[in-house]
Amino acid sequence: MAEYDFDLIIIGSGAAGLTIASGAAQLGVKVLLIEKEKQMGGDCLHYGCVPSKTLIKCAKVRHQMTNADSYGLPTPNLDPVDFAKVAAHIQSVIDTIQPHDSPERFEGLGATVRFGTASFRDPHTISLEPPEGGTPEHISGKTIVIAAGSTPSKPPFKGLDQVDYLTNETVFSQKTLPKTLTVIGGGPIAVEMAQSFQRLGSQVTLLQRSAHILSKEDTDMAEVVETSLRKDGVTIVTNTSIKEISQHDDQISVTCGTKGDSSQTVTSEKLLVALGRAPAVEALNLKNTGVEYSKKGIPVDEKMRTNVPHIYAVGDITGKYQFTHAAGYEGGIVIANAVFKMPRKADYTLLPWVTYSDPELASIGYNEKRAQQADIKYTVHTESFAFNDRALAENQPEGKLKLLQDQKGRIIGVQIAGIHAGELINEWVAILGGKVSLSTLAGAIHPYPTVSEINKKVAGTILSKKVFSPFTRKVLRTLFKYRGRA
Repeated sequence: MAEYDFDLIIIGSGAAGLTIASGAAQLGVKVLLIEKEKQMGGDCLHYGCVPSKTLIKCAKVRHQMTNADSYGLPTPNLDPVDFAKVAAHIQSVIDTIQPHDSPERFEGLGATVRFGTASFRDPHTISLEPPEGGTPEHISGKTIVIAAGSTPSKPPFKGLDQVDYLTNETVFSQKTLPKTLTVIGGGPIAVEMAQSFQRLGSQVTLLQRSAHILSKEDTDMAEVVETSLRKDGVTIVTNTSIKEISQHDDQISVTCGTKGDSSQTVTSEKLLVALGRAPAVEALNLKNTGVEYSKKGIPVDEKMRTNVPHIYAVGDITGKYQFTHAAGYEGGIVIANAVFKMPRKADYTLLPWVTYSDPELASIGYNEKRAQQADIKYTVHTESFAFNDRALAENQPEGKLKLLQDQKGRIIGVQIAGIHAGELINEWVAILGGKVSLSTLAGAIHPYPTVSEINKKVAGTILSKKVFSPFTRKVLRTLFKYRGRA
């Protein structure tokens, strides 16, 4: 049997890589964790979840201050936003979290951490190039996990490579707030950034190729968010196709085609391209391994294995679900299969996700679009936040909860567009994962007044159609001689 330098080599220290390194090292596995950047934590900590949610909070506070009169409060005289201070605040949050993902912590758990660029020399050997350059080191591993993440997508728009545009990797570190900003894209990142910069004081135009933003969501739920963005002042142009991008002095122009083949040009100080992320497969030299891959990512089976059994791939690199919580979950699947040698398959049926706009949009299971694509017959039940006392007290009555049941009455999905939707969806994670009945939810005591009462209310509304039916009244009238309305 061949002797390897390490039992397990992990390429990438994002959510998936850190989950695997921590678990495997504590179980006595000889682990090498490789990170190409100067710091560990991956895109989520440095360019994604953490900086974006910090910016969103900054923008929301500013928005509340400028709309103080809606709460019966005097509107303060506010100075323009100094984005350098906002960027410094964002960095301070990253710095606070960074020690949790430090080399010292993971080496303390038993892992070896090395920095540099990793590529495959053969199916069991990694070539590690030091950060400062020099002669690469060759390191062998019995099992290898590719968790190298993704990079911002670079669409082939005419002229894009000739302009200085922003991505999610550069937008948070700007020194000044752009007076005008064009955002290309209509997904979660585009929507979150468009609303945040508008609230901070930029004039934002969002260009979306589909008929509505958040095109993977049901139209009625996406409209809740779209209405909020328009109310904030964001100009949203849908059904667009980008024809050309050019830069003149300090202005960037985007010429796009719109419905009816007409065209318009949007000019702004800054351009943010937010059209998703591409799996970072190019630098890995996967051709030396026999691992199948494409620009869409590395395909894996339900155990997160590539077509080469001892090589696994997890997180954004697979091109599947580009969420931090999905990557962490996949890391657990790898530990079960690669370390414990116990077969465990990934199941994304109840994978939740959230768009952190204001209001938020959260989802778990099937929405109407996905149910229709799967040819599932369903019924829809909704509850409005306009009838939730806490939402009214918070002055955020917009939005609704939508629940889908199949023909057997089983809950197959829940979508929430409204205040604290990202927190409210967690109750449904437990309900659906634990197969909790609607009657249990309806009978559970929820504190009053809380936004989470909307979960209890939709369950009660569904059950009440059976409890308060004409048949039930007839039975009770017969048994107990009640004289009320038949």
